[in-house]
Amino acid sequence: MIAAQLVARFPSGMLSLAILLHVEQQTGSYGAAGIVLAAASVGQAVAGPVTSRWMGAWGMRRVLTLTALVCVVALLCLALLPLNVPGYMALALLAGLSTPPVQAAVRTIYPKLVNSGQLTPLFSLDASLQEIIWIVAPVVITVVSTQVGTVEGLLLVATILLFGGAWFIFSPEVGRVRIPRSRRAFGRVVLKPPVMLATAIGFLLIGAASAVEVGVVATFGHDGLEAGLVLAVFSAGSLVGGLAFGHIPIGPWAMARRLLIVTVGLCLTMLSLNVFWLGGTLLLAGLGVAPALAVLFAITTASVKFSETAEAFGWAGTGQLIGAALGSAIAGILIDLNGPTGAYLAATLFAAAGLLVSVVFVRFFPDLRDRDPSPHPDTEPITTAQP
Repeated sequence: MIAAQLVARFPSGMLSLAILLHVEQQTGSYGAAGIVLAAASVGQAVAGPVTSRWMGAWGMRRVLTLTALVCVVALLCLALLPLNVPGYMALALLAGLSTPPVQAAVRTIYPKLVNSGQLTPLFSLDASLQEIIWIVAPVVITVVSTQVGTVEGLLLVATILLFGGAWFIFSPEVGRVRIPRSRRAFGRVVLKPPVMLATAIGFLLIGAASAVEVGVVATFGHDGLEAGLVLAVFSAGSLVGGLAFGHIPIGPWAMARRLLIVTVGLCLTMLSLNVFWLGGTLLLAGLGVAPALAVLFAITTASVKFSETAEAFGWAGTGQLIGAALGSAIAGILIDLNGPTGAYLAATLFAAAGLLVSVVFVRFFPDLRDRDPSPHPDTEPITTAQP
């Protein structure tokens, strides 16, 4: 299950750079590329809660198959058609709207695969192993797009999405787990404080990571491997952090401690654009990323009913994707105006805001150190025979 979903989600680690490099090469503007990338992220953000909720009504396999096919077609058009900036934005938006909700699906399935005592370590392992995506994918797409071509880069993303999505969709666990239809109104689940916190902090954390990604590409350009390697170091730090800290019980202050590491590391990036300095500071910042994501997953699952889990993760994903949209767009504009340092400043401010939110609202974080993090069971009134 973990292997299948990692391959199905592998294109998510490639798509941002693929679009960024392709549109920048076609238009000559990082600002235009950032706006197109933001359109894709906005599409994903809008669709996330909707397609995640559809899985409870229509079944996971149907929703995943439909969205995967539409997304592949959009990516092929994005790669092969001669377009202006509005055209790129429209197709990027369609690709975002049709992104398969693999993340929401697999994190809904996890509580049915393990017992409650194994769930938090599983979330931590998942958050850590997903960094393989962010370590390998940026290097692969950078090599293909710079050494072969940006069209071929987008075609590679579409191919992996097609075959990785098929592997996940036809996994036995996807067929066995049935998400109950939610009885609450659409959007109500996001009003729960832990879900709202997960959405807001995910928005800020991924906004910071997205700004870093654009800043690194602008720092080293798209004619060499440095950008992909530095981003791989950032993700390697996250992988190490998740494996090292994943066993630590999650208390109310867990998020603040982990975001402090991210903020300090990103703040140090602004001191120098030297490749070794950026690699070292991003390695430090990365140590807090996967552990922070593990907290987001755990508090979301522990605060909702099973029928609401997919939609809750959809909203959390929406927060992250809106953050990616704003982070990439703001970073692209600041790069055009002031150079790459502006992107690292934006990343630092996003992370610092997340740290502030986690401190100010610490009382709303559930204490999971001695608590079952599994979702609440779905219950309903039953009719009993009267004597």
